[in-house]
Amino acid sequence: MAFTGRAALLAALGALPVGIWEPSWTGILAVNAPLALACACDAALAAPVRRLGLTRSGDTSVRLGDTADVTLTVTNPSGRPLRAHLRDAWPPSSWESGTEVASSRHHVSVPAGERRRVTTRLRPTRRGDRQADRVTIRSYGPLGLFARQGNHKVPWSVRVLPPFTSRKHLPSKLARLRELDGRTSVLTRGEGTEFDSLREYVPGDDTRSIDWRATARRTTVAVRTWRPERDRHILLVLDTGRTSAGRVGDAPRLDASMDAALLLAALASRAGDRVDLLAYDRRVRALVQGRAAGDVLPSLVNAMAGLEPELVETDARGLAAIALRTAPRRSLIVLLTSLDAAPVEEGLLPVLSGLTQRHTVLVASVADPYTARMAKARGDAEAVYEAAAAAQAQTERQRTAEQLRRRGVTVVDAIPDDLAPALADAYLALKAAGRL
Repeated sequence: MAFTGRAALLAALGALPVGIWEPSWTGILAVNAPLALACACDAALAAPVRRLGLTRSGDTSVRLGDTADVTLTVTNPSGRPLRAHLRDAWPPSSWESGTEVASSRHHVSVPAGERRRVTTRLRPTRRGDRQADRVTIRSYGPLGLFARQGNHKVPWSVRVLPPFTSRKHLPSKLARLRELDGRTSVLTRGEGTEFDSLREYVPGDDTRSIDWRATARRTTVAVRTWRPERDRHILLVLDTGRTSAGRVGDAPRLDASMDAALLLAALASRAGDRVDLLAYDRRVRALVQGRAAGDVLPSLVNAMAGLEPELVETDARGLAAIALRTAPRRSLIVLLTSLDAAPVEEGLLPVLSGLTQRHTVLVASVADPYTARMAKARGDAEAVYEAAAAAQAQTERQRTAEQLRRRGVTVVDAIPDDLAPALADAYLALKAAGRL
């Protein structure tokens, strides 16, 4: 229970004529009996806070960058009307900077025995689960001189999912996939390994694709056409170790890797391939297996929502072991990790042969666009030194990528905005070459 600022102001004004130099509430109310009576009546008429019923409803998930509405229903079972200020508290990352006060604070009036709804609009700035904190209610009397205040715990959780900004590239990649699959263009030898149909030979066709038995039964030379294989297994491996915590632009490398993985998963599932996910550093952080094509993307998005980079060195040997157990038959293993020299040379290269002997391996890495800008900088001594450092870093990165390529690994190295489409193109190229 508390007196409001209005009551304090009235009390002070009532005390001035009496000349109280060191005012106290006892002294002020003693000389201001009407105010004391008004406060007592106001306190009696203020609706009790602890008897209120509060329930939640609304959104339980939202993509990063979008808004989620959570509705709070306030039920007033008392015989007195509720006039209150309400604060619906959530973690600071539930709103953009500067918008929390406007979004979380509400004025509510609930007649006796009725209920009212207020909506808190969230706009999270980070992935993961956002848990509602306490609801603080300050109930005022009809004169606004007295207030009752209390807190209620009303649990609710909103899961903030990855934004999947690379979704815009999906239509163009699907068009390319349809070409490979023979739905929009004539198939030719070399685009896959599954037999599709026969057609008439035209100059330029590979003579190895001629079907001599079919040719003997017709008056023209017949060639086989091929399509990419379906029901291939793709294992997406997210390295969540310390290198994934490095920020590129406004987000950690892990976020760009997840966005690229989602585009590839959406494309591969449309191609009829089976997609699994493994997130690992020194232990398994997420594992998604055996999902139907229509459930792959929601399952991956949900599993990625709570992933955060761990400030530990990734155990490459453990990663390779769990990847081999997760993919028992020949698969495409897509490892989204760093191309920094030390982690690759000391961690990945010693265990790479165990992966490449049984699987097709593709390594995708997020490049820093600032390094490319530094390499082009000129003008003063500091810029020249920065350009030299950037050129050295690029050379070392290229050397690391070349080491992987010599071991039969396909490497995709691109800046965050280009990584997802580049990874999808690499997948389509492998599919067209019949390497899946």
